Amino acid sequence: MISPLPAITTTKPGSATQAIPGVEAKVLDAEGVPIAPGGPQGLLALTKPWPGMLRTLYGDDERYVETYWKRFGSETYFVGDASRCDDDGCFWVIGRVDDVINVSGHRLSTAEVESAIVAHHAVAEAAVVAENDELTGQAIVAFVTLEGSYEGDEAMEGEIRDHVATQIGKLARPKRIIWADDLPKTRSGKIMRRLLRDIAGGHELGDVTTLRDPAVMAQLQTRMASGAHDED
Repeated sequence: MISPLPAITTTKPGSATQAIPGVEAKVLDAEGVPIAPGGPQGLLALTKPWPGMLRTLYGDDERYVETYWKRFGSETYFVGDASRCDDDGCFWVIGRVDDVINVSGHRLSTAEVESAIVAHHAVAEAAVVAENDELTGQAIVAFVTLEGSYEGDEAMEGEIRDHVATQIGKLARPKRIIWADDLPKTRSGKIMRRLLRDIAGGHELGDVTTLRDPAVMAQLQTRMASGAHDED
């Protein structure tokens, strides 16, 4: 429903571009107020019906209504993704808002933590995953790509953690930050978080054949093994 049309849409690497004709999509804030193009990250929603939309969950109509229609009212379909819309009206899908990390009993959305990290002026891109932690149950591991002139050092780690603490709270601070020249993405620009979870958990990697650049994984494994600085 949000997709470039061949020979018509001007594409941008990593962007889903624009809604196809007949579909109306918007980025909304937590209260359901539309966020103007060029504004901050919000929640992706469809505001005009479309025949291809999910119509129910098999054997569970109530859950379907609760999940997709209740958050913003009966006329707005909540997709379940965090997203932003740039100045050209192109949509960038950040990730699922129901992908959560449980830190000391507090459920934190990965999209929310990622949004806080990329709001730091030195950060170009970020992805967060969970790793097991003896004290908190789960801890946050952040894979961060910095803007060109910035260096990933202890001072920058401290800045980013403090920034996240200010934006969300101290519990949301990443326990570990792994600097990444690039993140593992499919050819369509989607970040493969399952592979990042494999790295954080020390597991054998799953299928990497769909990656745009499989060499990214080797670099991240090396940096993970070399030891990032844990939060004090």
